[in-house]
Amino acid sequence: MQLMARLILRLIGIVLLCLVITAAWVMLDAHRTISAETAASGARVARGLENLFWREILWRRSLRDDRLLLPPTEWETLETLKLISPGVCVSFKSGAYQEPRTLCSQIEGVGTSAPQWFAVAYEKLFGRQTSISCAVSVRDPDAIVVATADPTAAVRQAWRQISVVLTVAAAMAVGICVLAAFAIAHALAPTGRIVAGLRYLETGNYRRRIDAESNGEFGLIARAVNDLADRLAQTTAERMALTKRLFEVQEEERRALARDLHDEFGQCLTATVAFAGAIEAGASDRPDLAADARAIARTAKRMMTTLRQALARLRSQDLEELGLEASLIQLVAGWNAQTAPKAVVHLDLMGDLAALPEAVSTSVYRIAQECLTNAMRHGAPRDVYLHIARAASDEGTVALTIEDDGGGDPDRINASPGHGILGVRERIAAFGGSLSIARAARGIRISARIPLAAPNAGLAVA
Repeated sequence: MQLMARLILRLIGIVLLCLVITAAWVMLDAHRTISAETAASGARVARGLENLFWREILWRRSLRDDRLLLPPTEWETLETLKLISPGVCVSFKSGAYQEPRTLCSQIEGVGTSAPQWFAVAYEKLFGRQTSISCAVSVRDPDAIVVATADPTAAVRQAWRQISVVLTVAAAMAVGICVLAAFAIAHALAPTGRIVAGLRYLETGNYRRRIDAESNGEFGLIARAVNDLADRLAQTTAERMALTKRLFEVQEEERRALARDLHDEFGQCLTATVAFAGAIEAGASDRPDLAADARAIARTAKRMMTTLRQALARLRSQDLEELGLEASLIQLVAGWNAQTAPKAVVHLDLMGDLAALPEAVSTSVYRIAQECLTNAMRHGAPRDVYLHIARAASDEGTVALTIEDDGGGDPDRINASPGHGILGVRERIAAFGGSLSIARAARGIRISARIPLAAPNAGLAVA
């Protein structure tokens, strides 16, 4: 489900980006709103003071009085304060005043205090609010109203708007993420079945089929995987049949070669030994010739011994005549009967091996033969354990394990380019089996499993 996690993380990233953009937009809108309210407050106060000016003219004095100035105190009233937006301060400058007079509205109604980090960030982004000046009356050119937003009030108002908007936006974002996660999980549900089907293909099990429920992209992928499994099953079956046939041809060639060696070379070597004996017997007066005849006889006998060993490896007549169990016993006895054997071979047989198919019996025998040869040739074991067992189930499998105490590196054997292990792998693969080469307590353990039933028979839906 890494894809789902990545999609959700990307969705969260997009939502956070949208929240940041929303926060920036709200802060900019709040800054503009504060500027607009400040300008509006200044304009309202200027109009209010201008009304006071004209009322003073109409009620108390005459328009001919050029010394008429705005009243110095009457503008600081509750009515004027109502014209000022919260958080805005208004200063009034006039010729009647020696110093400007300031009237500020309450900032408590703007909102709660903002955190210090927000106040610093707001001031760095927008700076302080500019003051806005408004003229009051042409009769008093020095009469000016200056409206300025209180910095604290501006930050409070911006924080209030951002808090409200971001709270709603965050709640909506959480809801969108949760709903989107469910939607993504539902949309990606077929990927689990597809991955499981591919895992089965990886292990060589081509019987599993993926249930393609939808007609969308994942349905197309599932059907493509099923088609691939069918093609792989067909190709594997053809390859296994070809491999079996190749091994049958190989066994026939082995038998023909063993027969030719026995009939031709065996007779020639026997005749050579006989001729050497005759020469030695007739050369009583020639010691040098008799010595050469004995040397020829010894060489021929060594060649006959080598030939018998080669025939023992090539021929499978004993396997066909005696059966797998007797042939394995004979194989182990041959290793243990050697002069000064390198190691003692221990044989353990379990289950009914006599009823095995001929092809399986031949492969088991050849695998055991090759593994024993490798253990003796490439290691220095003192004991080699050969265990062969047949499972008691209906279909059943044949398990073969060879373990020695001669050291060795399993990785080196797995990476070996030699033909011995390659031939073992091919024999096991021909039956849809498995091979494992691992480290034992003091050496190497080779485990092979050969199924007796045809692999990939039947279908299963994942």
